[in-house]
Amino acid sequence: MVAPANNSANVVADALTLYDFGPKRAADDDEMEEEEEAPTHINTKRSLQFLVVSVDKLSAKYTGDGKHANDVGAIQGNRPAPVRRLLYYFEIYIKDRGNRGTISIGFTDEHFKTTRQPGWDPNTYGYHGDDGYLYYRGNGHGEPFGSTFQTGDTVGAGINYSSQEIFFTLNGKLVGSRHKDVKCPLYPSVGMHSPNERVDINFGQNPFVFNIEALVHEEREKLRMEIEALHLPLSISHSVVRSYLLHYAYQETLHAFDATSGSMVPAVLLNNQVNGDKMIEEESYAFEHRKKLRQLIRNGDINGAIAQLEIWYPQLLQDETLRIKFLLDCQQFIELIKVGSLEAAVKHAQEKLANLMGVGLYQTLLQDCIALLAYEHPKESPVGHLLMLGQREAVADAINSAILITDPSLPSSRSSPQSTLEKLLRQLTACHTEKWKLNGGQGEMFRLHRVLRGKEGPW
Repeated sequence: MVAPANNSANVVADALTLYDFGPKRAADDDEMEEEEEAPTHINTKRSLQFLVVSVDKLSAKYTGDGKHANDVGAIQGNRPAPVRRLLYYFEIYIKDRGNRGTISIGFTDEHFKTTRQPGWDPNTYGYHGDDGYLYYRGNGHGEPFGSTFQTGDTVGAGINYSSQEIFFTLNGKLVGSRHKDVKCPLYPSVGMHSPNERVDINFGQNPFVFNIEALVHEEREKLRMEIEALHLPLSISHSVVRSYLLHYAYQETLHAFDATSGSMVPAVLLNNQVNGDKMIEEESYAFEHRKKLRQLIRNGDINGAIAQLEIWYPQLLQDETLRIKFLLDCQQFIELIKVGSLEAAVKHAQEKLANLMGVGLYQTLLQDCIALLAYEHPKESPVGHLLMLGQREAVADAINSAILITDPSLPSSRSSPQSTLEKLLRQLTACHTEKWKLNGGQGEMFRLHRVLRGKEGPW
């Protein structure tokens, strides 16, 4: 049975983008993600009254007399705090507390007046060193928060985007935090208001006194523990794993899994899975055919896979929209390169692939395949990932999906079939994305491949 046209288009895209999510592409994704620039020095383009800023723009001294409320000298970083990370942090060193120690540290928005202290106006937060009070959102009233600042103290301020809090430190110890209800960009800021006050600012050019890495680890552990505290019936995890093995026709692993889990999961649990029978029916469709084709492709027998497809699913090779044959022809070229049959590989490319050069949908894979010819040792080249087992698996997955969509019991509107595990991962990604949007696009963007590779994001 020929798959419906609207579903074929989806499988075309899935089949070819499988290549783009291979080992090399997943590694490149981190590099391709645009990195936000963090503040590096004091913004001297703004009007800085009552202040003298050092040549390196990392120190400031108050020169006014501080007799009036608007005699404040405040500074901001040259950029707002980056938002696509777990947290942002900076510190100041109190080189001289001056006559009254009216130094403050915190965050302010782009409209902040540099003759005001952080925390006095809306969209600003400030921990003040003369009284140890915290001022925020311009409510006009500070509240007891921490110790006062003395000469030689190091004070820090940070934004925890995971918990949506502003936090402050003093001499390497956490003082406290408050909820951050401001979604606009915030700039690291410092205010001074009495003669001879002087501070040095550390935007990260030097090691911090506060152990910020430990806080990052604590936040990640907190999230991990929350996840692990959720109770899931054993039957759910069993059905998810079994569905995945059925979906991709991993027969040997499936048999081993069933043999092991049979003594672990009570039969009463397995028999009460919601929609379990329907799920198993879909995942089991053409299981023997899909298993055989996966084995052939994993073993590098592409001609054998094509021969079986011609017998079982000839429409998959003939459908000009689907182009599953293209993936198999590319893989055959790769297999010839792998065994050193360069002349045969060139001939194969001329006969099977040359007419597709210039077709946008196929260019990435085609160009990387042909590039294998340019290297004396292709396995060690930038395109060497094509010679790994993962590339065979990607092609086998594409064939597997193409066969599953020919299931006549599927609704005509159904897109390319996915295993239960894949549906859960897509839902997980969608939920994280929505949460990120609700936080105004602040915090770490969820990257599934980073989680699967156990790679933590930058703080």
